[in-house]
Amino acid sequence: MHATRGTKDGELPTSVSVNGLGTFYICLSVFWTLVLIGGILFLHLNRRMPMLRIRGLSLSFGAVVLLHMYWIGVQLGYIYGPLMAPGVEFWIMGIWLPFGIALFHASNSRFLYVAEMQKRFIGDDMTSNRRPSSKKKSLIQKWRSLDYTTKMLALVCSGMGFQLFLTLFMFLVSRKFHDSFGIPGTEVHGTPAEKKAAASIGWEWWPSVFWQCFWAWIVAPIILWRARGLHDTLGWRVQTIGCCLAGLHATPMWLIGLYVPGMAPINKYWIPPQWIAVSIMLLEIFTIFLPCWEVIKHQSLRQETLESIARWEARNKGNSDGSISTDHSSSYVSWKKPRRKQGTSISSSSNNSVLTMDALEHTLIQNPGPLQMFSALRDFSGENIAFLRRIAEWRLKFYDVKGIDRKMSVMSEKNVPSSPTQQVDIRASFEEALRIYIDFVSSRGAEFQVNLSSTDFKKLAGIFENAARIVYGDVQSPDPATPFETPGWRTDDRSNSSQTAINTPEAVASETSPVAGVRYWGEIPEEFNGDVFDDAEMSIKYLVLTNTWPKYVKARRSMDSVESLEASSTSA
Repeated sequence: MHATRGTKDGELPTSVSVNGLGTFYICLSVFWTLVLIGGILFLHLNRRMPMLRIRGLSLSFGAVVLLHMYWIGVQLGYIYGPLMAPGVEFWIMGIWLPFGIALFHASNSRFLYVAEMQKRFIGDDMTSNRRPSSKKKSLIQKWRSLDYTTKMLALVCSGMGFQLFLTLFMFLVSRKFHDSFGIPGTEVHGTPAEKKAAASIGWEWWPSVFWQCFWAWIVAPIILWRARGLHDTLGWRVQTIGCCLAGLHATPMWLIGLYVPGMAPINKYWIPPQWIAVSIMLLEIFTIFLPCWEVIKHQSLRQETLESIARWEARNKGNSDGSISTDHSSSYVSWKKPRRKQGTSISSSSNNSVLTMDALEHTLIQNPGPLQMFSALRDFSGENIAFLRRIAEWRLKFYDVKGIDRKMSVMSEKNVPSSPTQQVDIRASFEEALRIYIDFVSSRGAEFQVNLSSTDFKKLAGIFENAARIVYGDVQSPDPATPFETPGWRTDDRSNSSQTAINTPEAVASETSPVAGVRYWGEIPEEFNGDVFDDAEMSIKYLVLTNTWPKYVKARRSMDSVESLEASSTSA
């Protein structure tokens, strides 16, 4: 690509150049491709880890594949470049490079979006921003109701479509790539080698590298500026900084290699697009192998946590043989039993470890604020702590304080006459639990879903999903008179239907009213009781214990060490 090693008569070579340098480029391409495939497979096998789920690996993989295809073409350009038609080079550079950069931007921009959206979990209001659906929506309202990934993909696909149109338009109007048609004045003259050299430069090529230059010099610095002060534990900020710095030189050096005559001796061995290839190679390192390294670090820290838990359990149980089990399943099963003790304290004895469930539960009860802030601003998993806190508040409000049996059934509401107070408590409890499900579990309402197993998710969905659909207007009973019209929201005094969700007048009138203003008057499932969240709660607690909690403890220890060092320096 852009390689013009002509003969003395101005004719192009008739064979590929497989010399020592060409062999090196071939070996480098094969080796790096195999290593990259290994990294992609490693991430794919661990894709269910929370730290990888939040990244949107499909976009990252798509970007890396397109950019790597261009990278291979560039690395082998030294070998077959003089034999390739300029039109083929133009299409490779006009499609693979900008399309790959577009997908990479869609993937990397999630960093800023996730960081901004996680800030909601450090305030008092930890509910979803989603509103019940209304009768009609304008195009702007429909656009705003889309999730971030859908909107970003729509914008990126629009940009890719525009780039495709622009590439096709310039290819058709320029006679550099074909002599039979095009705008007069764009043709090139001279020997075959001179024609190829002239066709490899010009304004037709500039849009292909514009997006790479635009991202490295403008978009990435803006993202980093807006995310200043954020130091995440997932390596996302480091990735953005690395990719930004790696891309700064690419377009300027490509232009210098093409238009500065003094670069001709270098271009014989290092063709101009290889400056872009260096940027792509570094981008692949930060996009694929940095997350791989973070996964390995996380697995090591997680194993350390499991071993600490096992040692602590062995000491408490008086395990005389000293055997320690660090198996994942056995550690999880040991915490499956519900733990309801309020005000749990942690002994300062050396026999207790801070990396235990007791320590985590003590923090959640006594001082969850710092852990909540760390999980939201640094670990990007604030939904887990918020989910646990909401469940604790719900249980404290409806069961522990009021003294109602936690295993009460709604059968009394349907078959046996009961007091109005108990009926109100049951319905209020279900409505509050429904909001928790919508905000953290539902695939329709939760901005950040907690990472539950399929069994726990199906259990909760079986109890709450139908009610959630009614609340959001996805499942509604049509009016027989107007069967094709979406039913509107009804107020409390105008509806007694068990299949109709209602909204308060204030919530209907206000565009900013949260979903908490919605009342559900449908049928309460028989399976609903005070234990409905127990399995999900313990699952998320275990997830926090083995993911966020060790990072939090490590960060606090580091902070305490720094403060102690500063205090000793001040006193000295």
